[in-house]
Amino acid sequence: MASIFTKIVNGEIPCYKIAETEDFLAFLDVNPNSKGHTLCIPKKEVDKIFDLDEATYNGLMSFSRKVAIAVEKTIPCKRVGVSVIGLEVPHVHVHLIPLNTMEDARFIKKESMTKEAFEATAEAIRANL
Repeated sequence: MASIFTKIVNGEIPCYKIAETEDFLAFLDVNPNSKGHTLCIPKKEVDKIFDLDEATYNGLMSFSRKVAIAVEKTIPCKRVGVSVIGLEVPHVHVHLIPLNTMEDARFIKKESMTKEAFEATAEAIRANL
């Protein structure tokens, strides 16, 4: 069965898209730790990050770096943190989280955002790519 992220890649589920290449997709997390929390995924569905072939792994990290730089230019924060956990969705994903405190990285406190706020945030980050 396809993961929720594969369904997003296939256009079956909408997302707040940030960036896309032939092999990768970046979109806002709909349950964000902080405003601008972005997920970067390979379009190919693989469960665990270290099961990616080396070229895809390196490509994902390079893609994530470009997106993180745009997030940091857009969202006021001390830095953009990177986290790869992969327990909730069995599809490799890199969390890019704007951080001001360590609490922002703990996946406990969530930011509530409207559809309009998500759309505006995605548009602002895209403008900085």
